[in-house]
Amino acid sequence: MTSQHELEGQFGLEVLGLKNLNNIYWNLSTPALYEQVVRRREGLLAHLGPLVVRTGAITGRSPNDKFIIEEPGSKDKIWWGKVNKGMSPERFDHIWHRVLAYLQGNDIFVQDLHVGTDEQFKVPLRIITEYAWHSLFARNMFVRIEDQAELKAHVPEYTIIDLPKFHAVPELDGTNSEAFILLNLAKKLILIGGTSYAGEIKKAAFTLMNYLLPERQTLPMHCSANIGKGGDTALFFGLSGTGKTTLSADPNRALIGDDEHGWSDNGVFNFEGGCYAKVIKLSQEAEPEIFATTRKFGTILENVQIDSYTRYPDLDDSTFTENTRASYPITHLDNIVADSRGGHAENIVFLTADAFGVLPPLSKLTPEQAMYHFLSGYTARVAGTEKGVTEPQSTFSTCFGAPFMPRHPSEYAKLLGEKIEKHKAKCWLVNTGWSGGAYGVGQRMSIKYTRALLNAAIEGQLDKVAYETDPVFGLSVPVSCPGVPADILMPKNTWADKKAYDETAREVAGKFIKNFKEFEPFVSEAVRKAGPLV
Repeated sequence: MTSQHELEGQFGLEVLGLKNLNNIYWNLSTPALYEQVVRRREGLLAHLGPLVVRTGAITGRSPNDKFIIEEPGSKDKIWWGKVNKGMSPERFDHIWHRVLAYLQGNDIFVQDLHVGTDEQFKVPLRIITEYAWHSLFARNMFVRIEDQAELKAHVPEYTIIDLPKFHAVPELDGTNSEAFILLNLAKKLILIGGTSYAGEIKKAAFTLMNYLLPERQTLPMHCSANIGKGGDTALFFGLSGTGKTTLSADPNRALIGDDEHGWSDNGVFNFEGGCYAKVIKLSQEAEPEIFATTRKFGTILENVQIDSYTRYPDLDDSTFTENTRASYPITHLDNIVADSRGGHAENIVFLTADAFGVLPPLSKLTPEQAMYHFLSGYTARVAGTEKGVTEPQSTFSTCFGAPFMPRHPSEYAKLLGEKIEKHKAKCWLVNTGWSGGAYGVGQRMSIKYTRALLNAAIEGQLDKVAYETDPVFGLSVPVSCPGVPADILMPKNTWADKKAYDETAREVAGKFIKNFKEFEPFVSEAVRKAGPLV
C-alpha cells in the first residue's frame, strides 16, 4: 500500500480490515483532487473553474435501496417499516467481505472530517471513496479540519465507504437492486455501492445524526437556517423543490446553512460545511448568490449540461435530469455566519409547494398546528418532475425528511414541541406553490411576494395585523401585508371557479386527515384537532 500524501491519518485503515490496497490518497486538497478528477477522466473542467460530472443512470437518491442492520444495540430504537427496512447482520457481513475483496489492488481516497459545527455534538467521520470527485464532494459538504496536527491525529467514530462501481447482486445479497446504502450502527460503518449519486454520502451522514442526537436531547432538522442583523435565528423546513435553499439565501440575513442542522441547549448549529443546491433553471437575477457559486473553482456541478467547445455550463438544460445540483463549500457565499452557529430559533417556517393551489401563501400557526404540520410534512409533486407523474400528487414526508429519520417521528416532534414552548418560537406555514388554481391552471406563487411575506413575518410586521381563519384548513391568514396584494392572501379569492376551489380544498384536506391517522396515537388531543376543519 502506498500513501500519496503526508497528511496520512495516524489511525490507520487496517482497523477496518482493508488490505492490499494500491494507492491511498489521504486528505487531498481541492486542487490536488481536481488533478485526479481530470487525470482519471471522472469529470470536465468548466468555464471559470467548476467541475462538471455525471452520475450515469441514477441521478437522485435511491430510498428503496437503503437498509439498517438489525442488531441488538439499535433494533428497538428504529422506526421499522416502509422507510427504514432491515437487513440481517449475516447479509451485511457477506457484502462486507465481498467489498474487502473488491478493494484489494484498487486506489482509494480518504477524507477525515466532522459532521456538526458545535464542538459538543460534532461526530468525527472518515469518508473512503473510489472516485476522486466523491472525495471532493465530501470535502465540500462536511466540516473540514484545518489544523494539520489535528488532522493527523483524527480518530473517526464512524466510517462511510462509497464504491459506485461495486454492484450488489440482489438474488445473492438480499438488496432491491444493484445499488445499496447499508447502515451498521453497531460496527459504526456505512456502505454505499452501485450508485454514483454523491448525495447518498451526505444523506447517510444526516441519517446517522438523526439517530444519534435525540438521545442527547438535541433535535436534528432537515432545514436551512439564517440570522438577521438583530441576531435572531430563523429555520426553514421543506422538502426538495419548496424553496428551502433559495429563501434562506437572503441578502439581509446571514446564512448558517442550507439543509441540515441541530438544535441543542446551546442553540442552532449546522451539520455541514457546504451546500448542495438544486440548480435547474437557476437565475442570476432571482438567486445571484447561488448562481455565482456555479462559476467558481471548487464547485461540483452534477449532471449539468456543458458546451463541449466553450465549456460553459447550461443550467436550463434538463437533458440528464431535473435534479441537477451544485456542491460547494459554504465559504463560496459572501453573506454567511462564520462559525455556522446561531441562537435559539425565534421563527420557524414550514415550506410547502402546494400544486393544488388551496393553501394560503402564508399562515400563522399555533404550537399545536406547528406539531401537526411538522408531523405531516406536506408538499406536492407536479407533472414532469418525476417519471410517471402526469398530474399533481400530494406527498407527505413526516418531519419534512422521512427518508432520513431512523427513529419514530414522534421522538422528533416531541423535541420540537419542547423547544417551541421553551423559546416561544413563532411558527409559520408558507406555500411556495400555486395560486389561482391547481398546476396547469393557476400560476406559481411569485418569489417576490413570498419573500415579502416571509420578511414581514420574521421582522414582526405581521404581529399586529388582523387575521382571518381559513374555513377548510383552520389556518390563521393575515388580511394584509406590506408589498403584497391583499387579494392573494386568501387562496379562494384567487380562483375564478369558486366551486372547483371548494372541491379541491376538501380533497386535499381529506388527504391530510387520512395521512395523520398514523400519528394520532402519539400526540395530544389538541394536536389531533389542529388539522383541517372539514
